[in-house]
Amino acid sequence: MTQTAKPLADKVIVAVFDGLRPDMVTPELTPNIMRLVRRGRWFREARSVFPSVTRVATSSIATGATPARHGVVGNAFYHPAAFSDAVLMTSRIDHIRQAEAVNGGRFVAVDTFGDVLAQTGKKLCVVHTGTAGSAHVINPRARANGHWTFSIHGPDATQTPEAVTTAIPRIGPLPEKELPRIGDVRYAGRLMTDHVLAELDPDVALVWFSEPDTSFHYRDIGSADAKKGLAEADAAFGGILDWVEAQPHAERIAVIVASDHGQISTRAAHPLFDDARKAGFPIALKDGFAGSTFVATGGISGEIRLLQGERDNLARIANWLMEQPEVGHVFARGRNEVEGEIEGTLSFDLVGKAHARQADLMFVLKSDLSQDRYGLPGLGLMTPGDVPVGGGMHGGLNPHELNTVLVLGLGAEEQPGHIATSPVGIIDIAPTILDLLGLPKAATMQGRSLARAAGEDARKARFSAGRNGFVQHVDIIEQDGRRFILGGGQ
Repeated sequence: MTQTAKPLADKVIVAVFDGLRPDMVTPELTPNIMRLVRRGRWFREARSVFPSVTRVATSSIATGATPARHGVVGNAFYHPAAFSDAVLMTSRIDHIRQAEAVNGGRFVAVDTFGDVLAQTGKKLCVVHTGTAGSAHVINPRARANGHWTFSIHGPDATQTPEAVTTAIPRIGPLPEKELPRIGDVRYAGRLMTDHVLAELDPDVALVWFSEPDTSFHYRDIGSADAKKGLAEADAAFGGILDWVEAQPHAERIAVIVASDHGQISTRAAHPLFDDARKAGFPIALKDGFAGSTFVATGGISGEIRLLQGERDNLARIANWLMEQPEVGHVFARGRNEVEGEIEGTLSFDLVGKAHARQADLMFVLKSDLSQDRYGLPGLGLMTPGDVPVGGGMHGGLNPHELNTVLVLGLGAEEQPGHIATSPVGIIDIAPTILDLLGLPKAATMQGRSLARAAGEDARKARFSAGRNGFVQHVDIIEQDGRRFILGGGQ
């Protein structure tokens, strides 16, 4: 593979703020992100993929594609080729490695921007403070590519353990876990400036901050702790900007700030699976499948798969889901590009999830645009789990879960910041990185370079389905062959 265009940059730096909502990017909360906005372009209507959960979104950032192509269809999902008696947990590195083993090394099924960089002899370094699974899927073939991935969870949590063992003498011992993750984000910022950028000098450097996502989940989105975690991540990013601006050819360094998804606050934990069992549907969760007809995962959204029995059982439980007042959407394998194979459901094809690994059914619990106790819009239901009621969640179809941060800065001089409202999304990040370096995108990438002007006019549409009083819709915007989900409701 060779360069096909004149490079716009000599180096690209990407900073991902896990879970950051665009309406929390302000001069008061994130002054350093705003520094980048002043010399770049802020794509204010950027969108995640569905479901907007971290490992799915991370894989979409890496591949420039939707789950229908890359095959990572959930944070947790039943993948019997890997585990016949348990749900695959993509946060766990041992689960990821088993999934890689049964998929010929291609759990992330298509090429990533890391793969394309390696094909041209270019280097990618990743500093990651999220889960070991997330650190893996952002560059799933890092070892084969000759690249470098640091995980805050230690040498056993990365394909390149030397990234950790060489970092510790330079930066210090790995920080203790705390909430907010202050130590983690400070460590990541120092590692980026003092070692990755100053010594390793990669063509692309990516840092993934676990804040504000972690504090959003466990300390509430608008809380003082969440703001503290966000402020520390922004300060760490500020150190990276300081490094960029001190370089003699700073104008040739492109900087991208992104988030993988947003979050909304939770108003209640709804016992959907307990209710389903009472209604006569034997459902297993995580493990212990003996005697169960279905296996399910939960959250704001979740999947349901048939373990045994007739496929008529799927229609029965889908119809039951559509009768529950707490359920907002039900998706199924497609009858066509809009309707699912079960009457009243929507198709996985509509929302970019029609992959061979996809579940039989998926539900989304209801949410709305009501304000939480901090005055932030977006409140929804979740199934019971480790996140406390009131904490932030994501994975559904609320606009504030799907709306992401995406800023592209190129050049060292401040200029009037430009806020763009064109339809873009996290699938555009990989093609943009490659295009900035003069490289073509992989054939499987669905996104486009944000360094170039859009072509077609955008087209909005609402797609609906329903039965017996249950009516659901999803709002879509399309441009240049790309499709983004604006939100959904009833």
